[in-house]
Amino acid sequence: MAINYLEEQRAWMGLTPKQKRAVMDEKKGLQVINGKGEDVTHRYDVGIKVTQQQIYGKKTKDELEAHETANGGFVYAFFSACKSMEQELPQFNQSDLARVMFIGTYIAWETGQLKYDNGVPIDKKGLAQLVGISRNKFSEFYTKALQSDIIREEGSELYVNPGFFYRGYLKDVKTVTQSFRYTRLFRKTVRDLYAMYNGRSIKQLALIYAVLPYVNFKYNIIAHNPEESNYDLIEPMELDKLATLLGYTTSKRLSTALRAIKYEGQPVFGFFDASGKKKKVVVNPRVVYAGDGKSLEAIRILFK
Repeated sequence: MAINYLEEQRAWMGLTPKQKRAVMDEKKGLQVINGKGEDVTHRYDVGIKVTQQQIYGKKTKDELEAHETANGGFVYAFFSACKSMEQELPQFNQSDLARVMFIGTYIAWETGQLKYDNGVPIDKKGLAQLVGISRNKFSEFYTKALQSDIIREEGSELYVNPGFFYRGYLKDVKTVTQSFRYTRLFRKTVRDLYAMYNGRSIKQLALIYAVLPYVNFKYNIIAHNPEESNYDLIEPMELDKLATLLGYTTSKRLSTALRAIKYEGQPVFGFFDASGKKKKVVVNPRVVYAGDGKSLEAIRILFK
């Protein structure tokens, strides 16, 4: 809905330079056509019309971009909704899943080739050093990654299947990923966590990857219906049910494992208990987040 002139000017003054440029770019393409099909734009003042909804949308987009940048950018992680990673990748153990997630943060833009941040390709030897496990364990892991079509070899070059991880525009891999759900997996956060939890505690880190199929894409809460966007219809999953899905014998054991994972002093998994009976779980959006940014601040404040 349009707003009056004074409100419009206040709104315009409140925009950042980047937001103003976006509005001006929109204005450049405007035309006024009369009933005869003639361009009569020169007869009219095609003013800048800024609505509160536009302002909110642009600020939300900017905040999401700032969040992405602060956490080292992201890769898209693809998976089947409500299908456990154990079902998706049965040949991998928990430690393997953490390594798969870590490797996914090193794919190059659009090509999917494994590269260091300086653009130098990562070969098999370099990947072994990056993963940081023994020669025998790496050989076993690498064989499974090839057999599962997560990694593909082209000579000495290594590529990651875009059906698992991708950096670039989603439309470019739509034919490959259209039957999957996806979320943003933040590169710096995952790498830092891998450095912190590599070794005996790496199984805990695998929980991040393991819960992805159950994380609601809009609110980051683990739910029975992760694709639901209507707040009133979302069904939060209780901890004991999640424990069963992830193969834990008790919810207490899962709770202990989830609480142990922290990043820069913040928990990676947050718990709440509105009813006083059953705990529900929220995932820190600094690690994964699939939403459009509208609920981002509300989720982030839970982890302060």
